[in-house]
Amino acid sequence: MVHYGLVIDVSRCVGCYNCFLACRDEFVGNDYSPVSLAQPAADQRWIDVRERERGSFPKVKVHYVPVPCLHCTNAPCIDAATGGAIYRRDDGIVVIDPARAVGQRDLVAACPYRVIFWNEASNVPQKCTLCAHLLDDGWKEPRCVEVCPTQAIMFGDLADPHSDIAKLHAAKRVEDLHPEFETKPLVRYLELPKRFVVGEVVLADDREHPAEGVAIVLDSAGKQLTTQTDNYGDFEFAGLAEQANYRVRIEHVGYKTREIAIPAGACLNLGMILLEPIGASSRKHP
Repeated sequence: MVHYGLVIDVSRCVGCYNCFLACRDEFVGNDYSPVSLAQPAADQRWIDVRERERGSFPKVKVHYVPVPCLHCTNAPCIDAATGGAIYRRDDGIVVIDPARAVGQRDLVAACPYRVIFWNEASNVPQKCTLCAHLLDDGWKEPRCVEVCPTQAIMFGDLADPHSDIAKLHAAKRVEDLHPEFETKPLVRYLELPKRFVVGEVVLADDREHPAEGVAIVLDSAGKQLTTQTDNYGDFEFAGLAEQANYRVRIEHVGYKTREIAIPAGACLNLGMILLEPIGASSRKHP
């Protein structure tokens, strides 16, 4: 039995919106009943490319996260629908029946990922169908996968251990977009944006030259990560837990050790961190 799934590699997405445009090309003005009615020309994003900007100037990172319907195994929208308005096919695709879903506007709010939209003209909720009508006609992949120039969106049969997508699941750490929702989605991700901490080390008695090779230790609940400043004096810790508290320790031979507490929350740019030589009189750090 075929069981479809997607893996979206965020590190490969360049924000070109080809997936979004191909989806609109396929569905706007085109009725594919009983799988879907025509998508309106405005106000719907069946694959929503969400821009995530993190950090602060000049240490800013931007990622693009494509979000279609995630075709959840534990789909809240199915539980909220009445009269079989939303159902799961044997291949795993979750479909809104356009005939049975008429008038059920509350289904828009039932999706925790906010990828169900309301068609005012047709009086029905709508969403991504993974191009089920094309797959039923023998297509090998949805339109969004077909047009992605960087192969950031991968599609296949999760039930086939020899398929590329099944091998990807086995070889790499795929993630849920919002694991706290506990929906067991069939659309999963690689390289979702994570919290990071960055900074620049400057030696107080040698400000004209970058402080390369300074040891940086990141500590959280007794677990440590270590790195060194690069040839610009910069350092970075990436992939950090969102709700963990950290402490950064900066150590360099001949200089006083600095420690900085990092509270749980957003990405943080520590800015310039000044190391004083041992024996130097204390001064206020920037």
